[in-house]
Amino acid sequence: MKKVAFYTLGCKLNFSETSTISRLFEEEGYQKVAFEESPDIFVINTCSVTENADKKCKQIVKNAKKISPQSFVVIIGCFAQLKPKEISEIPGVDAVLGAAEKFKLLEHLNNFEKKQETIVCASEISNATEFNNAYSIADRTRTFLKVQDGCNYGCAFCTIPLARGKSRSDTIANIIKSAEEIAASEVKEVVLTGVNIGDFGVQGGRRKERFLELIQALDQVDGINRYRISSIEPNLLNNQIIEFVAQSKKFVPHFHIPLQSGSNKILKLMNRRYLRELYVERVAKIKELMPEACIGVDVITGFPGESYEDFLDTYNFINELPVSYLHVFTYSERANTLAVEMGDIVSKKERTERSNMLRILSEKKKRAFYESQRGHEYSVLLENDVKDGYMYGFTENYLKVKVPYEEQLVNQVKVVRIEDLDEDGALRVADAVAV
Repeated sequence: MKKVAFYTLGCKLNFSETSTISRLFEEEGYQKVAFEESPDIFVINTCSVTENADKKCKQIVKNAKKISPQSFVVIIGCFAQLKPKEISEIPGVDAVLGAAEKFKLLEHLNNFEKKQETIVCASEISNATEFNNAYSIADRTRTFLKVQDGCNYGCAFCTIPLARGKSRSDTIANIIKSAEEIAASEVKEVVLTGVNIGDFGVQGGRRKERFLELIQALDQVDGINRYRISSIEPNLLNNQIIEFVAQSKKFVPHFHIPLQSGSNKILKLMNRRYLRELYVERVAKIKELMPEACIGVDVITGFPGESYEDFLDTYNFINELPVSYLHVFTYSERANTLAVEMGDIVSKKERTERSNMLRILSEKKKRAFYESQRGHEYSVLLENDVKDGYMYGFTENYLKVKVPYEEQLVNQVKVVRIEDLDEDGALRVADAVAV
């Protein structure tokens, strides 16, 4: 029995796909082991959102060969689709599979016999038209359920359409079947994931279903306590979706809404499909119906053409919004994007300084949101995350909570009363309520 180990870089979508691919191996008799347990095969699922993700891939290959020098190393994922030739030249890599081939890895690499040259199976991205359903099962507390893949948008900074292809989705019927399988396990929370999940419903190049219909159907599945919607574009997060989440007992009041810039000038240069005024409307609607809702924001600093005044527009815009935290990305040049051809480049020093300013703002926003929740009661899903005698979990509105560790509380949903913010950034709760 050959041993196989997996390593995932990047997003929740990658984690769901790695988990599904690992199950394909196990069904064929391979033994799944930890990365450090000298496997015969390494499968590394890559990301290419940032330059650092590319560098990380090379480092993981190097580490794999130190652990198991004779191992067969396979690279899949976004980086593999975008730069198969470059990856094939990394010392230690035996095979590279693109977006259309990665779920057929076992067919393409029969017996994983080493060849004199690296095997490259990465066809044009136009061939990635099939939707491969996926969900993660490694964590018994929550799972990432893939409902959509690819993207038809042409944001100037993004390589994802080149790495994953056009927008396509599973059917609601198939997703419900996966949700029922998940419900039969011990998993309490499902995170819906995809590249552009608000664009859900495209099958065979045509829109056949809608995201609102999907979440309405999932809400009826027995055995799942919570659903979380991962990142959703503001122009696709309509009032009907917000209103449904507000009255749902299973969909939690937590939204992650990409902004990217608070300057309309920069949003237009980025080819985003909305202006800041729409973003304000979406946040206001959420807070009107769910005052306790947690709202996360993606933002990019240093995009070509972003003057310091444009950056201050973004900073002040976010500062005035009732949002809860930021994911800050420092712009990095990506080959074959519109942005890389633009002039008016922002220096890397300035990009870093602007990113640091926004990360400080994020901490202030998070602290203010946490402190506003003192005295409130929420349900928390407790995880097997233990440190210094405490265990951690998240409330429905994404507050990180700590309680004294008790083994029987792992993967349990308990009502807690928020007490105070602790030194480690988590919220203490009143013990009497927690247990």
